[in-house]
Amino acid sequence: MLSSVNSAAHAVGNINPASDADVHIHVKQVDKVFGKRGAEVVALKGIDLDIRQGEFVCLLGPSGCGKSTLLNAMAGFSLPSAGKLEVDGKPVSGPGPDRGMVFQEYALFPWMTVERNVAFGLEIRGEPPAQIDGTVSMLLDLLGLKEFRKRFPKDLSGGMRQRVAIARVLALDPPIMLMDEPFGALDALTRRSLQDELLRIWKQMNKTIVFVTHSIEEAVYLGSRVVVLTYRPGTIKQDLPIDLPYPRDSNAPEFNVIKKNLATLVHAEHERFANDERGGLTLD
Repeated sequence: MLSSVNSAAHAVGNINPASDADVHIHVKQVDKVFGKRGAEVVALKGIDLDIRQGEFVCLLGPSGCGKSTLLNAMAGFSLPSAGKLEVDGKPVSGPGPDRGMVFQEYALFPWMTVERNVAFGLEIRGEPPAQIDGTVSMLLDLLGLKEFRKRFPKDLSGGMRQRVAIARVLALDPPIMLMDEPFGALDALTRRSLQDELLRIWKQMNKTIVFVTHSIEEAVYLGSRVVVLTYRPGTIKQDLPIDLPYPRDSNAPEFNVIKKNLATLVHAEHERFANDERGGLTLD
């Protein structure tokens, strides 16, 4: 079975080392340990990963493999215990305006209208009101929300709330978008609609996106690369470029060959997770 996985990796291409000028996010020998001595949990171990400007990289693996832990380290929310993590050659020491985070839970202010939620970061930054209004109007139009600008989050569907959350991040125009299972709680049709919206935004606005998902199909549908993590401690099991043109057909034979081989990798780690789950602490 291992030979078939290696063949699939070869079929979709090999990762070539990025030049220093191309690297947007540089991760070198990163470890993350939680807990105190004697009760430590190693969430990440020896992570090496270079992400180029404009890539769409999906982090894939079972619960407990450290996908969200790695994303939070990139965001500056929870820094590595060891190793190097840089954005544009500068060490990550905390959150910054060059990295925008989109969460699964939407994280909207319920007392603010859609337009106020989107404008919030710009207001905090002290942008002129006319510029804020122009940016908000452009993004609401881009994401199909202009008819809902005066509504409150409670009046919106889950898909619309996530569009607002994405618009709020885009308003600050970060070159990097970090997305932690943003579509995980949505129904299949809404999820596919937002996946297509995200791909359109990625191409149109030339963002670098790092996207955490449990869904193998979602990873193949979205990613220009899929990075598969092992179960705890999280290490990189496979880093596969997905050399399929956009838009992608999830029923195409080529799509399903890649999906099948990624499933083999992920399911092996899921078995390790299932065997360990009885007495373990899950960190994702």
